[in-house]
Amino acid sequence: MSVPRERWWPAARERLPLWLQLRCGVELRALAALAVVLVVAAVLAGRYFWTGRPEPVRAPEVVGAAEPAATLSAGADDPRAAPVSAPVVVDVSGKVRRPGVLRLPAGSRVADALRAAGGVRPGTDVTGLNRARVLMDGEQVVVGVTPAPAGPAPGSVGRSGGGQPGPAPGAPLALNTATAEQLDALPGVGPVLAQHIIDHRTRHGGFRSVDELREVNGIGDRRFADLRSLVRP
Repeated sequence: MSVPRERWWPAARERLPLWLQLRCGVELRALAALAVVLVVAAVLAGRYFWTGRPEPVRAPEVVGAAEPAATLSAGADDPRAAPVSAPVVVDVSGKVRRPGVLRLPAGSRVADALRAAGGVRPGTDVTGLNRARVLMDGEQVVVGVTPAPAGPAPGSVGRSGGGQPGPAPGAPLALNTATAEQLDALPGVGPVLAQHIIDHRTRHGGFRSVDELREVNGIGDRRFADLRSLVRP
């Protein structure tokens, strides 16, 4: 004959350990709910640790970009491009093989102009010609031709008489090719001032205009007025 559970279960439960009594006292539904909570917590914890794990970082690849061909072809339109210097046009006359007007690259020198004109004729004295001087646009290079010396004009008094000689007859004297003796023959120009003109010409690469005579030490407004019509660059 079986004994009802209500009679023996309390007596048997009292003899069990405390932790086992607590587990046995929990109903099945409570155990199932607790198990679900534990599973959900384990899933959330695993997902948290999975997303927070360290991941390797890959360095980006360095790709050298080639310059487009359109950029290279448009270099002429780039305002930063170096400007192209215009050629210089000079008139080479005198004792050269092919005198005339020549077009030379910018930065050319007198020696380049002589070479382009066929060279200097044999026997020509080029002592007073600075062949290393840089050419200026529109200038004239005279080779082996000495301008007529300045003489007193009619009614004027020479240096020894206390006056100044008049303007030189003929063509004006070229400041860029004249020798010290030729400059000395100009009215009001002595050996010292002639050397000042040559020194100024050497330092500045020649005279670009007659007005630059004002910059020479020793030439004032009055003396410049006397020389202006007698000389040229």
